[in-house]
Formats: sequence, C-alpha cells, structure tokens
Amino acid sequence: MQHNYTSSHALINALHQAGIDRAFLVPGESYLGILDAMVDFPKLDVVTCRHEAGAAFMAIADGRLTNLPGVALVSRGPGASNAAIAVHTAQQDAIPFILLIGQIAEKDLRREAFQEIDYQKMFGGIAKWVFECRHPEQLGETAAKAVRVATSGTPGPVVIVLPEDIQQQPVAKNPAPFVRSVTGTPAANTLSEVRQALANAKRPLILAGGVFEQPGGRQALQSFAESFNIPVVVTFRRQDLFDNTHPLYGGNMGLANPPEQMALLEQTDLLLALGTRLGDITTQNYAFPTYARTKQTFLHAHPDSRIVGWDTAADFPLVCDPIDLAGSLAAEGPKQVSTDPTWLQSWQTFREQYMEWPSFEQRDDGVEFAEVVKAISDMADKNLTICLDAGTFAAPVYRHVPFTPGRRLMSPLSGAMGYGTPAAMACALRDPTREIVCMVGDGGMLMTGQEMILAVERKLPVLMVVSSNGTYGSIRKHQEQHYPGRISGTSLFNPDFVAMAKSYGMPAWRIETQHQIREIISQARDHIRSQSGPALIDVKTNLKAIKD
Repeated sequence: MQHNYTSSHALINALHQAGIDRAFLVPGESYLGILDAMVDFPKLDVVTCRHEAGAAFMAIADGRLTNLPGVALVSRGPGASNAAIAVHTAQQDAIPFILLIGQIAEKDLRREAFQEIDYQKMFGGIAKWVFECRHPEQLGETAAKAVRVATSGTPGPVVIVLPEDIQQQPVAKNPAPFVRSVTGTPAANTLSEVRQALANAKRPLILAGGVFEQPGGRQALQSFAESFNIPVVVTFRRQDLFDNTHPLYGGNMGLANPPEQMALLEQTDLLLALGTRLGDITTQNYAFPTYARTKQTFLHAHPDSRIVGWDTAADFPLVCDPIDLAGSLAAEGPKQVSTDPTWLQSWQTFREQYMEWPSFEQRDDGVEFAEVVKAISDMADKNLTICLDAGTFAAPVYRHVPFTPGRRLMSPLSGAMGYGTPAAMACALRDPTREIVCMVGDGGMLMTGQEMILAVERKLPVLMVVSSNGTYGSIRKHQEQHYPGRISGTSLFNPDFVAMAKSYGMPAWRIETQHQIREIISQARDHIRSQSGPALIDVKTNLKAIKD
C-alpha cells in the first residue's frame, strides 16, 4: 500500500517519466526516504551492490547502453567518496549519469556534521551540474532537470544531493515528461559548401566519435562513408562504431599510433571530425589535427557548441547532430567522388597488416593472453559484448579483435581500473540474450570483482576471464622502459581466483598451458549456454610479454 505522495516519490517519478527503469545502489541511512518510496515503484529494478564504485560503474555502463542517464544512489561521506571514480569516468567518457547522494539534515548543513561534504566543491570540477536540494519541492523538479542536463550537449554526470530530512514530506504531483533536446542540421547553403569540399577532396578522412553510439548512428556513419568513398578512423576505444572488416575502416586513435598510420593521417586533405571531442589521446597529443589550426580543410561537427573549435579552429564549425549531418549528406548523394584510389588502398593495406594476429608460442611462465583473446573472438557469437577493465591485457582486444556488426565494446575511456566487472553485470542485466565476456587483470579483479556475485544471484550469462600475471602490468611496463630492473610497488600476491569463483557459486577453470585454451573456453561457454549463469576462467599469463 502506497503512503502519501512524497518528495521522494516525486524524484523517482521524474526519473520514471524519462524512461529510467533501473537504479544501482549501496544502501545508506541518509537516504532511507528514497528507499522507502522505491517500494511503490515495482517496475523500477533496484540493483543492490557491494561497493559504491561498483554500483556507479554499473550505472554509467547502463547509461552508455540506453542513452539515458544511468542512476546510482549512495550515502553521504564515504559512500560518495567511493563513487567519485564513476563521476570522473562519466565525464571523460561522455556518458549520461545521475549520482544521488544522501546528505545530513538540511538544518545541519555547513556545520561540519558527521560525514558532511560540500559536494559542489568536491564534484564541481568534473560534474556537469551539482545541486543540493534544500526544500522538499525541489526533489522532483531537480531530478527532471538532471536528466535534461545529463543528456544534452556533451553527455555527462550530474550530482544531486538529498538532505535526509526533506525526503518524506507530502508534495503536489507535477509530472514533467522528459523531452530530449532537438539538435538542428546546417543550413542548405552550408551543406552545399560541404558537398563541394567533399567533391574536391582527393584524400578525405572521417574521424568518428562516440556521438554515433546512438540508435541509427552506426548505420548513418557507414552509409555516409560509402556514399562518398571516405576512409573512417574511429576515436579512442570506439572500435565498434564501424565494421572493422570493411574496406573503408582505417583503424583507431589509440594511446600510441604506429608511424605508418600517422604518415597516412598527415596526407589527408579534408578531415571530417564527426561527433568527437578532440582530446589529447584522439589527437595524439594535438599532433593530428594540429592544435589551433590544421593544414587540412577541417570540418568539426558536434552537438555541443563548447566543443566545436575548443582547441582547433575549423573551416566548417558545425554545431549539429553529426548523425543527422551524415544522413543528410548521404541522402542527397555526392556531386562527384574524387577520392584517390591509392589513398583507399593504402588504408586497407595498413588496416590488414596492423590488425593481423601475431604468431603464438608456449612460454615457460604462462600463456600469451592474446591467444586467449583470439580464441574467444573466433568462437564467439555474432552478438558479442566484450567488457574490458584497464590494463595491458586489453591491448590485443583493441588492436586485433574484429568488431563487426553486432559486436559491442565496453571499456573505460578514462582508463579506470575496476570498470570491467560492473560493466559486464550492467550489460547482462540490460540484454541477457547476448554473449558477454568480461576481461580483467588480476589487479582490477580485486577492485570490484566482488560485484560478480550479482551474476550468480540473477543467473546472468557472463564469462569472466582473469589475466593473472602477478603484477600491475601497465605500470610494470613503464617501469621496465624507464627504470629497467628496478621493480617497486607493482608486484601482486593473488588469491586463488578459481576457488574464489567457486565460493561465489560459479564454475571456474584455470588455463596454464597453450593446449588448454580452446578446450576450457568451450567448456565454460557450454556451461553458460546450458545453465544460464556465469563462469570464470583464470588465465596464468606470462610476465615476460610485458617487457617485449
């Protein structure tokens, strides 16, 4: 039986009106009023987590999948501090996210009460908006505004602070249906000028970013590229935006692009940066496109006016939806196509050589994790989601795995460790019909790996794959490069991950030799498909590969 319609009901109803159907939380006494109101929203899936970082990582993964704000609820002080990593990740990754924080009583604010934090000061530099409610009537209207802010322009995190003594007062019902902001397309004369620039270009190139992670975005990108015969390079960790086996695919902008690719990029005479922020990684530390002014004709299209022209002036600075722009240009078709055939062949040759799998051999200290990755890729279904944590183990996925239509890559652009396991849980909750593989290092596994208990509880079809080499690999690699032979602070002493997984209630295997790889992966996949539950594989990976 529902109690009176309260301020907490108004908050949850505003989220419901926006289409949000799931919330991730670690409960706290500072938002008991919100928890109580959730009882009256049976269609809201409340996912109870074991750590605030895990809860918030699940929320931002869910937001990336739905294009609506992922929602996480945490208590004040320690809870909010634990969740801070996800606020930063949502900002770096441009993911809509709402963090709801229980707060001390409104009457005690700014008296340095127990666990009090001024969240405007704490999150003001990384969140799009931080608002501390002071009156019950503000909860519903603030939630509605938070959805708008989180999804508009460049998506990102919003933090709402909820004092515990204003959560249960009666308020008037005033539902405000969510209406997504409409972004226009350039004027007809501008589109005509763009078409002329495309007609004149001999070596055009598309640099495609995360805005295309919308319904219809990938199709619009491919249609546009094919209509004008333009190679496509995707931005950092966006490999699934464009079919990696397509003749026009030119690879991605990673942490350190090979010289052969950089040389090709320099030959571009028309660069179309569509739906991307031109940060230091995407631009290879502002080398391409160059800072301030490019030598190429440069078009930058993004729905956020703050992004267009932020570091580099564009000949075509278009504040618009790049998906609509690509669709409009493709629909009318090109005036002519002047793309140099040798330019296209050069990109295809580079892509084929760069993505080719290396040869594998048995090493004396474990298997090559790249061979495990290849086996998973070869054996996987068409609809595969790979959820990655941060670490050197992920490099083979980014370089060699072919992301074809139906495959999805979920990885933290911010480089946050601890993302992989929660992301896999969120993906499986959102669509349990897909094949979901989580790859995580032994360092990241003990950051948020406990969240895999959710897969057991809800029988989620997740294959957990742990790369165990007893080290923080990416940092060890830098140590070996800059301070060879002087190892400090990067060695790990691990638990038995197989025994740990079994204690959680999931079957587990360990790969120690090359000949075990495909047999064990097959057994784990068979179990997941027959039992509709998770499984774990612990892979003893070689440490020497980090030095190579």
